[in-house]
Amino acid sequence: MKARVHVMLKNGVLDPQGEAVRHALGALGFDKVQGVRQGKVIDLELADGATKADVVEMCEKLLANTVIERYEIELV
Repeated sequence: MKARVHVMLKNGVLDPQGEAVRHALGALGFDKVQGVRQGKVIDLELADGATKADVVEMCEKLLANTVIERYEIELV
């Protein structure tokens, strides 16, 4: 089984990397971008018998800082 985990900052948490990307896009002439939120994608290849609950536990303990980040799990 494979899982893809999307980790993003929660709404209301400042995203300085996203702001840097927004400013850079504006400098390149892409002036229609009003906001950017940057995150990360983690692809996991899991052994037989692994479950979505295992991936949730991985996210809660290591892959996401649940104080400031949210995550979504996609089984692929």
